[in-house]
Amino acid sequence: MLIVTIYCGTTSALEEILIETESFSHHGGWVVDQQFMDQMGSPYIMAHGLGTPVEDASTLFEVNTEGTYYIYVRTYNWTSPWTNKYGPGRFQVFINGKRLAYTNGHTGSDWLWQLSGKIKLHKGNNTIALHDLTGFDGRCDAVYLSTSPLPDKLLTDTEFAQQLRKRLHPTGIKHEGHFDLVVVGGGIAGMCAAVSAARNGCKVALVNDRPLWGGNNSSEVRVHLGGIIEVGPYKGLGRMIREFGHSRKGNAQPADYYEDNKKESFLQSQENLTLYPSCHLVDVMMEGQKIKTATIQNIYTGEQFLLEAALFSDCTGDGTLGYIAGADYRMGREAKSEFSESLAPEKPDNQVQGASCQWYSKKVTYHSSFPEFNYGISFNEQNCERVDKGEWTWETGMNRNQITEAEQIRDYCLLVIYSNWSWLKNHDYSKKDFAKNELSWVAYVMGKRESRRLMGDYILSEEDINKNVFHEDASFTTTWAIDVHSVDSINNIHFPGNEFKSRTVHRWIYPYAVPYRCLYSRNIDNLFMAGRNISCTHIALGTVRVMRTTGMMGEVVGLAASVCRNNNAMPRDVYQRYLPELKILMEQGAGQNDVPNNQRFNEPNKVLNTPRAFIKE
Repeated sequence: MLIVTIYCGTTSALEEILIETESFSHHGGWVVDQQFMDQMGSPYIMAHGLGTPVEDASTLFEVNTEGTYYIYVRTYNWTSPWTNKYGPGRFQVFINGKRLAYTNGHTGSDWLWQLSGKIKLHKGNNTIALHDLTGFDGRCDAVYLSTSPLPDKLLTDTEFAQQLRKRLHPTGIKHEGHFDLVVVGGGIAGMCAAVSAARNGCKVALVNDRPLWGGNNSSEVRVHLGGIIEVGPYKGLGRMIREFGHSRKGNAQPADYYEDNKKESFLQSQENLTLYPSCHLVDVMMEGQKIKTATIQNIYTGEQFLLEAALFSDCTGDGTLGYIAGADYRMGREAKSEFSESLAPEKPDNQVQGASCQWYSKKVTYHSSFPEFNYGISFNEQNCERVDKGEWTWETGMNRNQITEAEQIRDYCLLVIYSNWSWLKNHDYSKKDFAKNELSWVAYVMGKRESRRLMGDYILSEEDINKNVFHEDASFTTTWAIDVHSVDSINNIHFPGNEFKSRTVHRWIYPYAVPYRCLYSRNIDNLFMAGRNISCTHIALGTVRVMRTTGMMGEVVGLAASVCRNNNAMPRDVYQRYLPELKILMEQGAGQNDVPNNQRFNEPNKVLNTPRAFIKE
């Protein structure tokens, strides 16, 4: 499959070819990772083999002019933030079956172009392959072939890659037509928002930047659903989750637990819904204080699509759509005094809840081995974790920016997992207990808990929940505890500033119906939001962030979008003028009535039997 462009300079003999690795016709054992496109410019492929080299990635490319070409790869030595040693992500480039001179991926300290070698290429079809040497997450963004060597100053120029793409891979934008609602983010909140709106007559587009739906509940991340559905003043809300929700509890379980196909079928069968999987939001066009269009890009092919709509919903988690559009947002912790929150710090700061890469090992019948892995974070008998599995408590990045530093946060997750496992397998006094355990799965798509929160006409706080503050626009119900993660104190002693374990205290609440005003932007007129990016404080996020609850948020957004469509209205108008209409829809909910309830797990609430929030006068 040919996915390259040739550039022939008109005033010189320079010949150039740019091959985007995500567009390779055969990825082999390499995975496509788009999580950091907004920071480093592109999806890339990664040799995520858990210490075992993966199958080659390869593709055909065409050469128009025979000659000798210099071959460069854009790569990153991912352990460089923690050590000056050569990194573990080594790989080689083969062209037409011939290995080039240099090994790549293990030097440098940022994304940069590295020379792989030079080779004479014949006119016509040629093959290129990336050959992994370690299985330890070597990564390659693109391959650049040129008949002239690159000047040294361009090797580390962060803009050069983008300039190459614009020059060698100019892309048009395909207009996809007009929708009533565009939902960006295909996690549980986005799924429910899209289907709820579609079932109530809206023409909907649902965009997801991964191939699998469900976000943190997909088999890529493996967090089970939590919270209670069908409770509160609008008991119809949440019934929809029965239709696609997995029926077996547990984090970090085998992939089939999370029933990805069930989610896919749920969406595929819905009328009025157009799906855009594996598409990443790259731009928006504004018209005053409204979003007019969103531009999305396929993470494999680079194709771009323009989606126009009257209404948009940000279900991205990171608040990406709202951020690009200029929506008001917050990150970090509010001061205690701002909202009179007892659990807030005295002074505001940038601390957030962290991100997790879960993992597990499996029992085998033989003595399994694992390579030595020590790249700046050292384990010993005092600080190691003698476990064969890591769930949500393996959490990093609380003291970092979960958006701008996202790749380093994820890589630190990988670093500590591999380092700890290497110590257990090769050095610890307990290594005999792990001799027949083999590292089986490590998530490379991290599960985030907190980043941007988009501000609405109301900001939910701890006081609303503790004092059972009544709001006329009460909507979905939160039932989870105020569950705000913090750094594990023992882990802090061993790894100060580089903690990777967390703890929490569940402060159980009475079920509380959250104001609808938390679900639309206060300054972008046609923007809804649902998920962990709604209008709330850091403390209040601790109760609304679990996925059954975010699914009900999405359901309310979808219903409100249909009210907007029926009345040619904006989200704020629903609160000010059409709230009775929304309440009728919330009574009914958007779910089917004949689906058995398979969601009776991970719904703890120690005070549920006395739901003071729903005592009617």
